Amino acid sequence: MNFKRIADAGDLKGKTALVRVDFNVPMDKGLVTDDTRLRSAVETVQTLRTQGAKVALLAHFGRPKGKRVAEMSLAPIAGAFAQVLRSNVSFVADCVGDHVKAAIADLRPAGVILLENTRFHAGEEAGDMDLAKEIASLGDLYVNDAFSAAHRRHVSTAVLAELLPAYAGCAMERELDALEKALGNPEKPVLAVVGGAKVSSKIDLLKNLVTQVDMLAIGGGMANTFLAARGRSVGKSLCEHDLADTAREIETIANQNRCEILLPVDLVVARDFAANAPHRTCGLDEVADHEMILDAGPQTVAALRAAMDSAKTLVWNGPLGAFELTPFDTATVAAAKAAAARAKAGKLVAVAGGGDTVAALNHAGVADDFTFVSTAGGAFLEWMEGKPLPGIDALKA
Repeated sequence: MNFKRIADAGDLKGKTALVRVDFNVPMDKGLVTDDTRLRSAVETVQTLRTQGAKVALLAHFGRPKGKRVAEMSLAPIAGAFAQVLRSNVSFVADCVGDHVKAAIADLRPAGVILLENTRFHAGEEAGDMDLAKEIASLGDLYVNDAFSAAHRRHVSTAVLAELLPAYAGCAMERELDALEKALGNPEKPVLAVVGGAKVSSKIDLLKNLVTQVDMLAIGGGMANTFLAARGRSVGKSLCEHDLADTAREIETIANQNRCEILLPVDLVVARDFAANAPHRTCGLDEVADHEMILDAGPQTVAALRAAMDSAKTLVWNGPLGAFELTPFDTATVAAAKAAAARAKAGKLVAVAGGGDTVAALNHAGVADDFTFVSTAGGAFLEWMEGKPLPGIDALKA
């Protein structure tokens, strides 16, 4: 996919860049508790500043639903970002209006200002063109650095790109380049690993992936639904028995597209869903009625490692078991370490994303060894589902 980058913007000296960032960060008592998203914005802001541009940051926080909510103001985040940026960041209590224009005009070249929560205006989430024109009048160019919000056609994530020269920020660049390597134009064979609790939340994802990849490994509670659809007993495990037909349909589509589906071949079961609960490893036909499947067994991990060894590209979303509970994190950790080792050795392009996935890879201590780990959540999933992302489409060259 060809998209416009900041390097394509030409001379920026004296211009004002409206930069959409993701500052929807975790807060506790007015303090930022995780500054990962703030740090991810630094490269874009510094790139623009070094070229002499003023930087006006657009962001949302929470879900104020078009109303001013004091607890959802971005004011405290201006100070937190200033610390991360190691430079002054001013703040203005709106994102439209003459006083906002005046505040931006007062900035020195390379100055940075954070505008108030765009979602305080109802028109933001509605993609209202009048609001978009008001915001667009504040700047000379638009930079989107918030992939996490790219699946929404909001004013600040997509509509502004229709009114101003539009470019991808540095974090957005990295995300899009990684996704292109993973599914857009991947080196084959491609292996997808999809885990998590429910098939119902990932039907579109699975139906798309089996038309795109060579192998699809399914784990977690989702695998139970597929095993049950094949006639296996899953005891009292989490299982969507009503989706048996859907599971069989996905397998049919996979067969039609020559995609091999990999399901667990052995299981770790327990009576109780609790850390360190008494457990045992068993075959597919050995799950008792009073037991639940909480992890994949060692033979399954070995099969997954073999698939990784034969793959050139890996896309991963979701854990293989109840990784929050020891020892039912074993399969997820072992598989993650195997993927990370191959990626670090340059033998595998390994791209992962989704909230539980990021937590699982951090838990395994291997997130930094993957080729790319996306923290975008919903946008990453919609990309895996093959759905259009308005914020990305608006940046296409």
